[in-house]
Amino acid sequence: MSEPMVPLNIAVLTVSDTRTEETDRSGQALVERLTSAGHTLAEKRIVPDDVYRIRAVVANWIAEADVQVVITTGGTGFTGRDSTPEAISVLLDKRIEGFGERFRQLSGEEIGSSTIQSRCLGGLANATVVFCLPGSTGACRTGWDGILAEQLDSRHKPCNFANLVIPGRGQHG
Repeated sequence: MSEPMVPLNIAVLTVSDTRTEETDRSGQALVERLTSAGHTLAEKRIVPDDVYRIRAVVANWIAEADVQVVITTGGTGFTGRDSTPEAISVLLDKRIEGFGERFRQLSGEEIGSSTIQSRCLGGLANATVVFCLPGSTGACRTGWDGILAEQLDSRHKPCNFANLVIPGRGQHG
């Protein structure tokens, strides 16, 4: 008999100079997937692609005891204002190198060599796991369906990130 999944509190940040709540399909796709999986939306925000504004929001969420996961979408490419990796990387205590590698592997099956332009990243900061996904809705679906759904499920074996952020567990479980 399987143990019950422990729901996580997940914050979603859309990084965009142009999107609004009405046009933010990527952020909404993440919210729909995380709530359908049984998790709780802690907060959802949209901020312009500005290093300091991105960093401020994510740093505040990392400092909050009730936010266990932060997922960002947008700002991971190579255009002039794409700055999510620069904003987030300095906040991380440990990087999850395999996250970007696995994402690009999955994405490559869908968009070919264009996946090398994704600078998505993941890491751990103050017992909060942080994942930065590209801004396209397809990339958010790929990231959630191919990686995050399992890694944020406390029942996934042999290991998952959920058990690292659930109070009292602090292990892969």
